[in-house]
Amino acid sequence: MTHKKILLIEDNPSDIELAQRALVKSRVANELVVIQDGQEALDYLLGPPPGGDKLSELPSVVLLDLKLPRVPGLEILRAIRDNPRTRRMPVVILTSSNEEHDLAAGYDLGVNSYIQKPVDFHQFAAAIQQLGLYWLILNEAPPVA
Repeated sequence: MTHKKILLIEDNPSDIELAQRALVKSRVANELVVIQDGQEALDYLLGPPPGGDKLSELPSVVLLDLKLPRVPGLEILRAIRDNPRTRRMPVVILTSSNEEHDLAAGYDLGVNSYIQKPVDFHQFAAAIQQLGLYWLILNEAPPVA
């Protein structure tokens, strides 16, 4: 069985902590990799992993915020979809933005799901639990490109 990683691309320390707490509360035991900068996220996803097999290093799902330092979330999504190695990787936009433009742009660029972050911790924990259940257990992963 492969080890399924979750990549959280988020720069807000409070939201990172909420996601970590929600995963623990929901008993999602998968490794959570946190990257707080858009350029670092691109380097992680599109650059060669140090001493590893490129394909095995990819996360099973990416939780992507839109407002990030250096490279915004929609540009990260565009780069993921433009790269043959990552184009099929599930990406969930997890953002506080309720802008219709962001929602439309995310789907135009091929996001798999768009979730507005709930303010209440219990709602947020429930959303993270459902994300973990669906993307890590129920969803049939696409073949590696």
